[in-house]
Amino acid sequence: MALEKAHITNLETNEEIPCLFNPTEYAIAKNNRWDSVKVMGDDVPMPKFISGGAMKLTMTLFFDTYENKKDVRTYTEKLFKLMQVDRKLRNKKNKKGRPPRCMFNWGKKWGFKAIITQMKQRFTLFLEDGTPVRATVDVTFQQVEKEGSYPPQNPTTQADLDRSIRIVKPGDRLDLIAYQEYGDPTLWKQIAEANEIANPMDIQPGQRLVIVPAE
Repeated sequence: MALEKAHITNLETNEEIPCLFNPTEYAIAKNNRWDSVKVMGDDVPMPKFISGGAMKLTMTLFFDTYENKKDVRTYTEKLFKLMQVDRKLRNKKNKKGRPPRCMFNWGKKWGFKAIITQMKQRFTLFLEDGTPVRATVDVTFQQVEKEGSYPPQNPTTQADLDRSIRIVKPGDRLDLIAYQEYGDPTLWKQIAEANEIANPMDIQPGQRLVIVPAE
């Protein structure tokens, strides 16, 4: 039984970038930040949890177009663009652009919504005219959304496209939710206004928030 092909989707344009060969392995890492609190009369300080760190997914992707003599950069350049600043994704306040968010998918049951923080391309086979036809790409994805909080994959109504419902989880903050939903933490005020929240610190686990399109 053949494995389904992995692909990477640009979440801003919905363009899919196929991986010509699935990774042979991948690694997931996560760091949490703890601080030490001194305890009077004790040799061992008490650990105090500060914050959780984003998960990182690392892998090596393999691209080979030797058989059809096609420039392998047709694929690798699309991947590289996921690290380049897109001027269309400007922050409305500071007018600065940002690279797009993306999602690594392998089959239909697993996706990792992320930004790409590191990438290294190596070209290892060439045609006589110098055209590269084989490449490996080392890539590091950094998580931007909690597992299990992805929006619906196939919305069926216009209402689904215009807004969604977000359930507040322990540890959530409006700026964090704004970053996960819009890619911009400064848009927390938009969520607060849509839900008539006067105090941005006054949200509770289990609370339902309406997420409207970014303005």
